[in-house]
Amino acid sequence: MPEKSDVPQGTLALMVLKTLDLLGPLHGYGIARRIEQISGDLLAVNQGTLYPLLLKLEHEGAIASDWGASENNRRARFYRLTKAGRKQLQAETGDWERTAAIIARFFAAKAEDLS
Repeated sequence: MPEKSDVPQGTLALMVLKTLDLLGPLHGYGIARRIEQISGDLLAVNQGTLYPLLLKLEHEGAIASDWGASENNRRARFYRLTKAGRKQLQAETGDWERTAAIIARFFAAKAEDLS
């Protein structure tokens, strides 16, 4: 089985927003596990990176949080996407798709196409 890679820099916020959009409110550990699961267990989410990001996204208004009980009945903060977060997700998704299309053009380019 391939070794897990860290989440590429600059993409974790987008993955968090998309995960909350797809699955609704989740606690931090649940967000991390779902991102890893969606990646086919090819990515590893660093807890030391995730929690400061969650605080930043909450401060920016992209997500909101409430205390609740986790699956094992422990007190946990559950994060949910806000209306502003949905707009941010839509904008960042478009940016990412444009960037991926540009990179794909470079991989598809052949020398004879540039003459």
